[in-house]
Amino acid sequence: MNPWFSVKKQKYVFIYSCLLIPLLFFAAIRLLPMLYSFYVGFHEWDLLSSEQTLVGMDNYTALFKDDVFVQSLSNTAVYVLVGVPGQMALGLTIALLLHRIIRWRTLFRTIYFIPFVTSVVAVSWVFRWMLMPNGIVNHMLISIGVDPQLLLGSPTQAIYLVIAAMIWQGIGFQMLIFLTGLQQIPRMYVDAASIDGANAWQRFVHISLPLLRPVLVFSVIIGSIDYLQSFTQVMNMTTGGPLNSTISVVLYIYELAFKQFNLGLASAATVILFGFILLLSLLQLKLLNRKMDY
Repeated sequence: MNPWFSVKKQKYVFIYSCLLIPLLFFAAIRLLPMLYSFYVGFHEWDLLSSEQTLVGMDNYTALFKDDVFVQSLSNTAVYVLVGVPGQMALGLTIALLLHRIIRWRTLFRTIYFIPFVTSVVAVSWVFRWMLMPNGIVNHMLISIGVDPQLLLGSPTQAIYLVIAAMIWQGIGFQMLIFLTGLQQIPRMYVDAASIDGANAWQRFVHISLPLLRPVLVFSVIIGSIDYLQSFTQVMNMTTGGPLNSTISVVLYIYELAFKQFNLGLASAATVILFGFILLLSLLQLKLLNRKMDY
């Protein structure tokens, strides 16, 4: 009997064939478009024309001379630097509180997770409605004697309000990740520290936090990539305004490609964003994934 047609061989052929299908699908919808973006980034290409002219690094040079693109880079940095720590801090706080209770834990966990599975567009428009000049937030401010604010109409307030909406929607995911991490910490470590006289803060800093390092690494990387790709909330709450104070890199890429029809510049901006995400992920892995002795 030919060994290639044995039951064992057939089983492996079937398994590898099944594994190959999603790999090919990933290559078709992710890898090939990404490589094509690198190619288009070196060309001048109007979306309404099929002509592509090789311009070398001109698109990249033009982007770094573009005030709006530089502003979008700055805004995206604010999204990451404010949004990721804020979302992680609140998610970890809620996880610590839920970890200390048994009764109704599932109910609270479900309530906090609901925003994460709610439509981003719907949440963005609810926040936009609440933060309108005649919205509920200004009504509440007036009722306590505070002057009404511009909120989403203010170049200094809008970006932080968009971040607040993003944090609110992402807390459930962070809470779930941290709660899972806390439940994996052996109880005997905490009990031993309590017997030695460590208080709650000391047990958190010296036991829980170090043992949560893999969870922290995962949360920081996933959160950073998510905030670097900020688009839907910005698009629906402010469309990048006022005065480009909330525009993100991804939103500017969208405007370059589908409003200005300049696919060369849009592709170059995409490559720059890809480079930032790659460098940031590698840096975070190096800094946060160092081995520690406990």
